Amino acid sequence: MEFIVILMEEETGYSVQVPALPGCHTQGDTIDEALANAKEAIECYLESAEKDEIPKAPSHIQIAAVSVSNNVGA
Repeated sequence: MEFIVILMEEETGYSVQVPALPGCHTQGDTIDEALANAKEAIECYLESAEKDEIPKAPSHIQIAAVSVSNNVGA
């Protein structure tokens, strides 16, 4: 089973969110630590959730960049 995670660089390391699992997030000092912590957080989430509470992961996900003008909000 695989989950898409979002890694965000913070001042003191990296935060991780798991969009398919509401409330499932963690952090780490390095990318490797953050991803290892994400694996543990996902496993804990799945162990504690009832089978009918676990959302099905989307079968197709696309990630795209959206460009906007530099003048927006100026």
